[in-house]
Amino acid sequence: MSGLRGLRVLVVEDEPVVAMYLEDLLEALGCETIGPASRLADGLALAEGGGFDVAILDINLSGERSTPIAEALRARGLPFAFASGYGAPPEGFGKNVPMIEKPYREAQLADALARLRP
Repeated sequence: MSGLRGLRVLVVEDEPVVAMYLEDLLEALGCETIGPASRLADGLALAEGGGFDVAILDINLSGERSTPIAEALRARGLPFAFASGYGAPPEGFGKNVPMIEKPYREAQLADALARLRP
């Protein structure tokens, strides 16, 4: 999908195999992966460091919620999507934030990224 070529995507995902699969999908779409971060503190550090266009945040990071990362991104006006196998976005984020269902599928990922692309 040429419309996504060169898009820099911050990935926050705590499962290494899932993160590698997501990286493969992003590469196939022409995107560049930033990260991945597997812990809340690492995700916050990458989010605050910038250098990306959009972010994909797994909601549950080994028992911690990624909402502090989402709040930091929202405060900076940076677009992001949540990813989860459980369905609903965290409270306070509603319908304005795309939700990517796991397991990741290329078409759904491409659609969410196209919605987020600045």
